[in-house]
Amino acid sequence: MSLRFAQRGSVASVLLLLLLAGCHRGILDPVGPIAAQEKQLLINSTAIMLAIIIPTMIATIAFAWWFRRGNKKATYRPDWEYSGAIELVVWAIPAMTIMLLGGITWIGSHDLDPGKPLKSNVPALKVEVVSLDWKWLFIYPDQGIATVNQLVVPAGTPVSFRLTSATVWNAFFVPQMGTMIYTMPRMTTKLNLQADRPGTYGGLSSHFSGDGFPGMQFQVQALPADQFAMWAQGARGSGLKLDGPGYAQLSKPSSYVKPMTYGTVAPGLFDAIVANRAPPNPVPPQQHNQPAPPAGV
Repeated sequence: MSLRFAQRGSVASVLLLLLLAGCHRGILDPVGPIAAQEKQLLINSTAIMLAIIIPTMIATIAFAWWFRRGNKKATYRPDWEYSGAIELVVWAIPAMTIMLLGGITWIGSHDLDPGKPLKSNVPALKVEVVSLDWKWLFIYPDQGIATVNQLVVPAGTPVSFRLTSATVWNAFFVPQMGTMIYTMPRMTTKLNLQADRPGTYGGLSSHFSGDGFPGMQFQVQALPADQFAMWAQGARGSGLKLDGPGYAQLSKPSSYVKPMTYGTVAPGLFDAIVANRAPPNPVPPQQHNQPAPPAGV
């Protein structure tokens, strides 16, 4: 008996740990405004559903107990077949529940539109995202740099994403920042997120895309604004170039790719990937981020 009890206790402990692991640093631990609103929407929806589920479960047990064979107080009515009051309760409460759930879902869907810019006094950071087999490419068009399997953003600053896929459908998801969104070949999707506090947050592909799918994960590093500026400046010193040959090499299928940084990126690379054409060559390193020479020089 004690061994059986111990086994049951072990199974219960494992299940509890799995549940806690699923909640730790996930959607129930938001770090930005979008994830926080989604968490509240999830809690509200669950509470509304439990408001009908719990009474129904209690009523089922109560009716079964009251109308048991041994209860002489229960009235036996074999000819009973209809009650308007019961029909009203049975249909009205679920209908009201569905209307309430539909209402908050409708409002939440418009408030949390992925393409809707976030309100902020700070200009948004532009990031172009490309899903490859099986890794993530992040291009910073204003900074002229790019990273693989590592997304660095300033904390407290909105991030405006443009996303596409160079191969098959995929799904970009940073649970603590909120809103999963698909990446599709020859198409562009938009997403606006923000991390309110510095930290490191896990990102992943949430849509199966082939053999290397398990290794298609990345880290999001939210840095204070001054540290992000220093990181971007240092990234420009990287000797790696993301030009035509560099992208051709990167696009080869590979998994569990270690993070890397490109100090030079071919202009218009993201648009070339979306259009499925050969990427252009980058600006020469010595001219990168430098003012154009005067006319006639």
